[in-house]
Amino acid sequence: MAAGKGEQAVIEASGRELRLSNPSKVFFPERKLTKMDLAQYHLECEEAIVRHLRERPTVMKRWVDGVRGKPFFQKRVPDSAPEWLQTATVTFPSGRHARELVPNDAAHLIWAVNLGVIDWNPWPVRRPDLDHPDELRVDLDPSDGGFPKTSGSRGIHVNVRVVPEQGFAEVRRAALALAREVERRMPGRATSRWWKEEREGVFIDYNQNARDRTVASAYSVRAVPDARVSCPLEWDEVADVEPAELHMLSVPARLRECGDPSADIDAGAHRLDSLLDLAARDEREGLGDAPWPPHFRKQRGEPKRVQPSRAKR
Repeated sequence: MAAGKGEQAVIEASGRELRLSNPSKVFFPERKLTKMDLAQYHLECEEAIVRHLRERPTVMKRWVDGVRGKPFFQKRVPDSAPEWLQTATVTFPSGRHARELVPNDAAHLIWAVNLGVIDWNPWPVRRPDLDHPDELRVDLDPSDGGFPKTSGSRGIHVNVRVVPEQGFAEVRRAALALAREVERRMPGRATSRWWKEEREGVFIDYNQNARDRTVASAYSVRAVPDARVSCPLEWDEVADVEPAELHMLSVPARLRECGDPSADIDAGAHRLDSLLDLAARDEREGLGDAPWPPHFRKQRGEPKRVQPSRAKR
């Protein structure tokens, strides 16, 4: 139903009362799910959602008119935010800073949903150490120790907890080495090539590990009309998973019945030594850096940032 002008609801979350404006506004037209439905999803799945957001600075992508509208990114928590809201000040590649939301409980989730936040995009670092990622993010079938999930779109994400001892540049270097090794083992089926005109098969986006690059968090609802969710999987589900079946209505029941496949993600952390050794070998053999995202400054040893077909001309 249409939301009445000035309509509000009061939601209790984590011992706090929060106001939700326009609760009956339709956010997901295909399933006719409202802003209130989105809030209730977050209340029901709080434990699983917060597991992957806890202590992480998080970009707010706001869809104030639902998925039919146009979103905008809000990296800075407004000065008018409530005093209890937890935040962290991050540094961007440009050197600028921003105080970002750290969504540590259901009250933080509902506060952001009220602003129109649908999908969560956390940094791969935690508040006590904002310069050393504790998560390697890749998009392929990995070795043991990874936790797969649907992206909520076409791909598969794999998150691996790592010891937070390397900076962003070294974690990206490790991810690039991994992407290149997979490419060598699966020629024609996987690629580390940045330029689309050179890609074959699945692109392994190593640049997702650069500073200020984020991906949708586990159990994040995606801003698509059918409200599908970026959902953790068991490994034996990966081959046959149908992402469209994992959505805002089905995932809470899945959690109740099957539990969270990623529940143990914080139980242990891996070192990046072997991947960094692989990166060093590649470099000794003449395989240097690969292109960085366009908003980064030109990096030492980086090849030209121009499509190969244009460079030849």
